[in-house]
Amino acid sequence: MMVKEVAELAGISVRTLHHYDEIGLLHPSGTTEAGYRVYSDEDLALLQQILFFRELGFPLKQIRDIVSRPDFDRREAMELHHKLLLEKRARLERMIDTLEKTMKHEKGEIRMTNQDKFAGFDFSSNPYEQEARERWGDKAVDESNERLNKMSKEEQTQMGEEMNAIYRKLAELRHESPATDEAQQAIGEWYQLLNRMGYYSPEAFKGLGQMYVDDERFTRNIDKFGEGLAVFMRDAMAEYADRRSQ
Repeated sequence: MMVKEVAELAGISVRTLHHYDEIGLLHPSGTTEAGYRVYSDEDLALLQQILFFRELGFPLKQIRDIVSRPDFDRREAMELHHKLLLEKRARLERMIDTLEKTMKHEKGEIRMTNQDKFAGFDFSSNPYEQEARERWGDKAVDESNERLNKMSKEEQTQMGEEMNAIYRKLAELRHESPATDEAQQAIGEWYQLLNRMGYYSPEAFKGLGQMYVDDERFTRNIDKFGEGLAVFMRDAMAEYADRRSQ
C-alpha cells in the first residue's frame, strides 16, 4: 500500500508516517521506481502495534526500543495491550459514572457532596514544570507562573480559548508546508501568546517545539486537535525561530 492509503486506513496523517520513518520506528518495506514508500502487510501489523502503544501513552522512543528488540513477541504484546486497555476502560467507566451522577445531581435527582464531584481529579501540580525548569531554568518558569497567578479566572479562561483557537487554525494547515506564509503567521501568533506568559527566546521556542514531539504527553494532547499537529508545530516553530535568528 502507498503511504496515503496507509494514512487513510489507520486514521493518521502522511506526515506522521514520514516521522515514524525518520526516527526509525516504522520503515516501509520498499519503494517504487519513482521513490514513493510502499508498505507491506507486515508493516501494517507493526503499525497497529505502534498505535496500540501510543493509545496507552507510551513515548515514541520507548515504542521503538520495544518493537525493535530481537525477542519482541507480537502476541505477547497484544496480551499486554488487552490488559492495559481494559484497565484504561475501567478508569474511564469510573469517570463516566462520576459524570452521570453529577448530571443527576444537577437535575435534583440525587445529592452529591463536593468531595464526590471532584474525586479522582488532581490539578495541584503541573507535570511539565520540572522538565521546563531543567530545560530553560527557574527564572523563565517562575516568571511565567507569576504572570499566570496574577491573571483573573476570566483572563485565564480567555487565554485558554485563544490557545485553542490557534491550535485549531494550525490543525487546518498541518497538511501544508510549515514554511508557508500562512503557517508562519499562525505559529507567530503562538509565539506571541507564549511570550505573554513568559519570555521565550527563538531558541527556547524551537526547543519547546521539539518537546512537543519527544514527549508523548505533549504529542497526545496536541494531536487531539488533529493527528500530526505536534510534528507540524515542531517544524513550523523551528522555521520561525531560524528566521528570527538570521
